[in-house]
This record gives sequence, C-alpha cells and structure tokens, in this order.
Amino acid sequence: MGKNKIRRFAENATFPHVVQPTFEELRAGGLALKGRWNGGFFKREAPLVLELGCGGGEYTVGLAQLQPEKNYIGVDIKGARIWRGAKTAQELGLANVGFLRTHVDHILECFGPGEVSEIWLTFSDPQIGKARKRLTSPLFLARYRQILRPGGLVHLKTDSPLLYEYTLEQIAEHKLPVHEQSGNVYADLVRRVPPQEQAVLNIRTRYEEMWLAEGRTIHYVRFGM
Repeated sequence: MGKNKIRRFAENATFPHVVQPTFEELRAGGLALKGRWNGGFFKREAPLVLELGCGGGEYTVGLAQLQPEKNYIGVDIKGARIWRGAKTAQELGLANVGFLRTHVDHILECFGPGEVSEIWLTFSDPQIGKARKRLTSPLFLARYRQILRPGGLVHLKTDSPLLYEYTLEQIAEHKLPVHEQSGNVYADLVRRVPPQEQAVLNIRTRYEEMWLAEGRTIHYVRFGM
C-alpha cells in the first residue's frame, strides 16, 4: 500500500464527518446511526440525500454547496476516494456533508425505513454481464424502496448507454414514475430545466470530465419510488 493511501486512511479516522463501520458491527445489528442520521450525526432535521458509489465525493460536495437545506451522505467502500471528498468538505466548512465507508450492499444495515429522501447514482459501474449487480437492478430497487420515504427519488447520471437503457427498462417493468429523463444531458436537458436544476446537473465528477473529454454522451433519469 502506498504512503499516500496510508496517510489518507489515517486522516479519515480523525474526521468527525466520516463513519467507518466494521463488518462485525453491521452484522451484529446494524449501524448505531441507522434511523437517526439527522439527529445523531447532522444534529438537525433536513431531507437526507445519499450518493451511492460516491468516489471522490464531487457530487456529494457539489450538491451540499448548492442545496444547504439538505443533508448529504456519500457512500463508498474505497477509503482513499472518500478521503478526497471528506477533505474538500472540511476545507469548505460544510456542515451538511458526511461520508460513510461501506459497501453499497449494506445500505439496509445503515439506513432506517423511510429515512432517505433521495438517492444519487453517478457514473456507476454498468456491470457488463452482471445485471444483478447493477445499482438499478430489481435487487437494489427493492432496497431503495425500503429506505426511501414515500415519493422518494432516485437520480441516475451515466455515460453508459447500457446502464441507461437497462434502467429505463426496469422503471417501465416496475411501473415507476419518471420525473425527468434525457439521452443527452448537455445537448438537451440543461437547456430546458430551471437554473437551479441546471446547476445540479452541471456538477461534474472526475470520471465525467474524463468521459466528456473522450466525446461520450451523458444520460440522466430521475424517477420515483
């Protein structure tokens, strides 16, 4: 393991806004903050928004800056990636941002029924040949339904036509309401939505910058559960 990773892992342990449960803790009954993130972590009541597979936390931090009236948690298993988002949030003095280091498979052990208002999936792995592992598969949709409040939202932003079309198929199959969608975010959607939503869609992760530089098209869909 490189020195930078070791340093980042050590610094993560000092951040009050980074939660790193052990597998044993999750297996023994779930995270102590489950069902009480607003009161026990953020110390205020506000809509709770997750970014699953947050990577370096660019979207988590960007959303928190644009919408300070909401509480945000970036979820990722990679500690070195989470460090980047946590460090940025600290430098910006953001009190409405937290990071949870765990696998997305464990979200039911970490969040209570109806605790979450929105979920963001930004440039998730399309899992070619492994549809069950896609973050919009029936398995994950069932999990989201448990932790989302009634009328809660899921956002997917992706460069993968495969994941985008697959998600639209799942939405149709499960008869879920679509609130917004576009096969080409920057050529279509950002031109016809209100300025606040434009700003949200214009947040770009490191991976998105790479994909755009390669000329890839970015897709987006927002649907209800």
